[in-house]
Amino acid sequence: MNAIVSLALRQRLLIVVLLVMMLGVGVASFLTLNIEAYPDPVPPLVDIVTQSTGQSAEEIERYITIPLEVQMAGIPNVQAIRTISLFGLSDVKVQFTYDFKYQQAEQWVINRLSQLGTLPNGAQPQISPVSPIGEIFRYRVAGPPNYSVTDLKTLQDWVLERRFKAVPGVIDVTGWGGKTKTYDIAIDQRKLVAYGLSVPQVLAALGNANINVGGQTVNFGEQSAVVRGVGLIHSADEIRRTLIAGNQGAPVVVGDVAQVSIGNLPRLGIAGYNDADDIVQGIVLMRRGAESVPTIKRVEAEVDKVNGSGILPPGVHIERIYDRSDLIRVTTGTVLHNMVAVSWSGAASPPTCCRSEPSISAWWSMPPSSWSRTSSGISPRRRRTGNLGPARCIECGGAAAASAAR
Repeated sequence: MNAIVSLALRQRLLIVVLLVMMLGVGVASFLTLNIEAYPDPVPPLVDIVTQSTGQSAEEIERYITIPLEVQMAGIPNVQAIRTISLFGLSDVKVQFTYDFKYQQAEQWVINRLSQLGTLPNGAQPQISPVSPIGEIFRYRVAGPPNYSVTDLKTLQDWVLERRFKAVPGVIDVTGWGGKTKTYDIAIDQRKLVAYGLSVPQVLAALGNANINVGGQTVNFGEQSAVVRGVGLIHSADEIRRTLIAGNQGAPVVVGDVAQVSIGNLPRLGIAGYNDADDIVQGIVLMRRGAESVPTIKRVEAEVDKVNGSGILPPGVHIERIYDRSDLIRVTTGTVLHNMVAVSWSGAASPPTCCRSEPSISAWWSMPPSSWSRTSSGISPRRRRTGNLGPARCIECGGAAAASAAR
């Protein structure tokens, strides 16, 4: 030890340089440290969600939930399997022990799902990306008064969702509120019979018309042009003009036998914000294991890019509702404040438990006539004054700064 101290005293400049370097490394490490307000301490949980429209809860349980539960049996380190069967929805939660990381547990579930047979109605099980600490950003899609929630929901589903999913660290984007746009075709059965057609013919005509067809190339000397047929439907008028069949040399289109209108799917929920009762909201979910603060900054940069460019129609923009950076900032600030406050108060003043009482040696130096009996025992009378020596805490034994009087 003496040799180390002697070396430090001889090489003072080197020691100072090393100290500054270590301080710099510590500050840089602290600034790049991943800080989570609420870490996820639970063992891995893989959630399998399967949708099958039109099936009752009993059918979902018999034909989807039970086969999935049987398929998940036998996976190592499984602690519990919990299932829920609802109308059109099956939810199977596979709880693992701490022996597996989430990626290992997820891979085991994926391998077992690949061995699963065909489910009724073509149902496809999917692994839910939701995690207890996955939500990092919420936003609202706002627009001018002439924009309905159906229009805003369409922008959320077809424009904003795919852009936020491309942000590194984001695994999924969930939309809330609004109405999902649909094109409704109400077929008049009497007109259909009058033209000698059937419903399957109408469905086949719509399916064949809503596709793009690729062809070959046509050569023009040393140049060539690509030939393709563009048939995707973009509006209700194009649906009305879709050809079904010919009747005595006259074409029969969808508009001759049906009414085409723009509607929406049945609403399963509604979202509100402050005074607005019906809004379109998006929730950005972070990938497991990703860093919160850098991911939030990338999401905010994407929001600024979308609002500052012509990606959205005029008057439509994204409004921030919540992001986790506020929670992280408040939590870390509170922790640092408490650490500094406790350290400073502990060094500047005695513990709060200290109550000034004369030391036991001072008690024995006092005559018995100056003692008095209290509810806590015998203590010296306090009518007579004089220094009794250093005071000590009756709980922790620490020396207090004040002196007692007798």
